[in-house]
Amino acid sequence: MTDPLSEVVRLLRPRAVFSKGISGAGRWAVRYAEYGEPSFCAVLEGACRLAVDGHAPLTLAAGDFLLLPATPGFTMSGFRPATPQRIDPKRTPAPSGEVRHGTQSGPPDVRLVGGAFAFDSPDSRLLVSLLPQLIHVRGVERLSLLVRLVGEESADRRPGRELVLARLVEVLLVEALRASGGTDAPPGLLRGLTDARLAPALQQMHARIAQAWTVEQLAKASALSRSAFFDRFVRTLGMTPMEYLLAWRMAVARRWLGDGELALAQVAERVGYGSASTFSTAFARHVGEPPGRYARARRRAFA
Repeated sequence: MTDPLSEVVRLLRPRAVFSKGISGAGRWAVRYAEYGEPSFCAVLEGACRLAVDGHAPLTLAAGDFLLLPATPGFTMSGFRPATPQRIDPKRTPAPSGEVRHGTQSGPPDVRLVGGAFAFDSPDSRLLVSLLPQLIHVRGVERLSLLVRLVGEESADRRPGRELVLARLVEVLLVEALRASGGTDAPPGLLRGLTDARLAPALQQMHARIAQAWTVEQLAKASALSRSAFFDRFVRTLGMTPMEYLLAWRMAVARRWLGDGELALAQVAERVGYGSASTFSTAFARHVGEPPGRYARARRRAFA
């Protein structure tokens, strides 16, 4: 059976950018401006406070993992009052060594490994909108291990480094997402996949993307009435079933168009359109430009 979560991560095309050690002691606080790209951290020892814009403040402790798929502004600090040092990650050069906040000498109160990566997908905003804005996981040793491996690989310059980092970040993302799913997750794909009634419909949509699905057919796959399925889908994923299906079809179409291995008519057929012209109209309305122009631009960008 098709795994929608794996497909979303594969389409996002995560790649590593950098990783660094972070520590703090005494009075310290840092205020990071909005970054917009994904970032993560794992607490190795000690504890600190974190206040992410739009979310309740958190206490991060040893063993905790945090992922921000589209990093907003946030403040990180110790537990003693301090005036935050302001940092703009888009303008400040990435540090080459460990970053120390507060008292520079002596043992730290907290040690973390943090980093950022990028999504190469042209549909990253759409796909990220299906994920939680903040993922906070406690006590999952696999995540801490993956973060340490990312940090070690980032520090080395061995052959194959970029490929290894890309794969590690991909696994890190999958592990974080599946560890954070559940009925208390915010509306989105993760919450839908943990809903025993909706998961079969999502799997069917991903497995048979070209089928002319109706809400009635999807409701039947979920063993629900049409109205009950529709209401539950919107409440759980934050969009209608047909909106989700269209978004997923266009994300897959963009990947195939960018790869350049299929003709326009073949792409149209594989994502459920009876003709290239019908697909072109839908694609242009959704993406903002015709598929032919989009494909040429993508090929030039990666030439």
